[in-house]
Amino acid sequence: MRLMRVGSPGAERPVVEQDGAVFDLEPLTADLDGAFLATDGIARVRAALNAGELSETSIEGERVGAPVARPSAVVCIGMNYAAHAAESGAEPPKRPVVFLKTPNTVAGPDDVAYIPRGSTRTDWEVELGIVIGRRASYLSSPDEARAHIAGYVTGNDLSEREFQIEVSGGQWSKGKCAPGFSPLGPWLVPAEEVDPTNLRLRSWVNGEPRQDSTTADMIFGTDEIVHDLSQYMALEPGDVVLTGTPQGVALSGRFPYLKAGDVVEIEVEGLGRQRQVFEQA
Repeated sequence: MRLMRVGSPGAERPVVEQDGAVFDLEPLTADLDGAFLATDGIARVRAALNAGELSETSIEGERVGAPVARPSAVVCIGMNYAAHAAESGAEPPKRPVVFLKTPNTVAGPDDVAYIPRGSTRTDWEVELGIVIGRRASYLSSPDEARAHIAGYVTGNDLSEREFQIEVSGGQWSKGKCAPGFSPLGPWLVPAEEVDPTNLRLRSWVNGEPRQDSTTADMIFGTDEIVHDLSQYMALEPGDVVLTGTPQGVALSGRFPYLKAGDVVEIEVEGLGRQRQVFEQA
């Protein structure tokens, strides 16, 4: 089962795809948002599908939006793959490294992406994204955290490395918060249908391979991340947690940074593929 939002920005409608057929979700919910997830929305969709209560629809030619409506927070984990930490010149962290992106960084998986004004070091980062389904605050264990995860998405943690490092003032958000810098989707896949411990992640720039790794190389797993975050903040339904990127980004020095006209494609196994054409802001 794959949950999607399709339509023009700000006017997306919710649909679900199963076994090659697409069904309209508007009789169940106006959108795929925190309120939908907090009221057992995914279970209600599954029940309606099984009962044959949803009508088929066509999404041919429609834009695909982010599969969760504007989250209240986009929380990110830095340097969560040992090889990426090494290529960044850092030791693997002993505790999760956390930074935030603003909600207006969320974009559709194939939307045009923009090189920020003044940027010479815009970078790509394929990541596994967690979508929160139940409020998570002071969870007692990683096992408890699992029940607070609604599902998973493909995410691109776009970054401007000069803004992030040289002019950051000691934190990373300057290089992370340009509008559209968090393309998500195309799908939200329910947690019970995903094994997040061994998913292949890949990226390409202009058709040339860049990243190719698996979530088995993550330092902190998804349940551990949600548990840890819940000790310091309350995660709300619909919030997105990006769990870090593997080696193979431009920051490594092995590849050039992005420029206008470049095409970035990323994919997380079972969660779908994105394609962004870059333009100058």
